Amino acid sequence: MDSLKNRIKSIFNYEFRDTKLLQQAITHRSANVADNERLEFLGDSVLGMLMAVELYHKFPDFKEGELTRSRSRLVRKETLAEIARRNNIGSLIVMGDGASKSGGADRSSILADALESIIGAIYLEAGLDEVQIILKELFLPEWENLGFTQVKKDPKTQLQEQMQKIGNPLPKYSVEKSIGEPHDKKFTVLCTLDPSGEKFEGQGTSRQKAEQNAAACALNSMEITDF
Repeated sequence: MDSLKNRIKSIFNYEFRDTKLLQQAITHRSANVADNERLEFLGDSVLGMLMAVELYHKFPDFKEGELTRSRSRLVRKETLAEIARRNNIGSLIVMGDGASKSGGADRSSILADALESIIGAIYLEAGLDEVQIILKELFLPEWENLGFTQVKKDPKTQLQEQMQKIGNPLPKYSVEKSIGEPHDKKFTVLCTLDPSGEKFEGQGTSRQKAEQNAAACALNSMEITDF
């Protein structure tokens, strides 16, 4: 346990007092013991709120839409998974044999969830101020990129705006199927555009990703590719 606490301290510059809380934060539900899902829920909320506050102060010229897109970019699963990989958090996660053998320690969703769980656990022990200090350092490369890169709208937002521009109803999304184990799901979503009734398919490891991919297919059909 001391080795785990030292690894966490080297990554987050924070030393846990409650070793049981730390152990729970790094335990995936496939391990069939007290897992990190509730801490993930908490960490997700804390992360979103603190990022909103930081963006509000850091970018005073950003309008509401730019702030929203910037926060989404910072807290999306892909970004969190990249931060987790950068800090080798996958090697700390406790999971069941099935998830472990199928490469769970490098799966973006599991990595992102683990990072959120650890953030949630730090919040419980030390409060918002401590978490805010940690996030400024942990997300430093992402903050730097955000300051120099225009934040593009995601495919779903672009498609919605395109439909509004031409006076058509908003796109409709429906899950056609989901296959795989709970820790390794694959979703297929259809995006329907009215009044034409055209349908575009997207797939992803979450419903949200599948919807974005379906929207991207619809945009490609309109020769809109800047996303």
